[in-house]
Amino acid sequence: MEKHILIFEDNLDILDVLKQIFTDEGYQVTGLTAIDDAIKTVSAHKPDLVITDYILDGINGGEYCHQIKTNSATSHIPVMILSGYSVLLDSLGDYGADAIVSKPFDVQDLLNKVQELLNGQLSAR
Repeated sequence: MEKHILIFEDNLDILDVLKQIFTDEGYQVTGLTAIDDAIKTVSAHKPDLVITDYILDGINGGEYCHQIKTNSATSHIPVMILSGYSVLLDSLGDYGADAIVSKPFDVQDLLNKVQELLNGQLSAR
């Protein structure tokens, strides 16, 4: 059974690239450019992994990550934050993220980290 990745990314170009990368690797991918409620969205889609951009329209992805990781219904789901501001993110805290990947990213490194997270190796940071 293929693993499902849920992506929150408000840049359509980046979202399209991510969807293509993961679809080519055999993953089921759902990409969303905007969401109202992280917990409802994650609960509805039942992903095996959530990837969120750090800077989103109206909220930062770290807040979504924190909501997911502190809710008992979703806390088991690994969350990866993508950020062009990883140095800033490191200084602010990781919001409970299982992995943080800097943009621009190396595709193979990204795929390796996703595989580690999906295999339960949460020391992927």
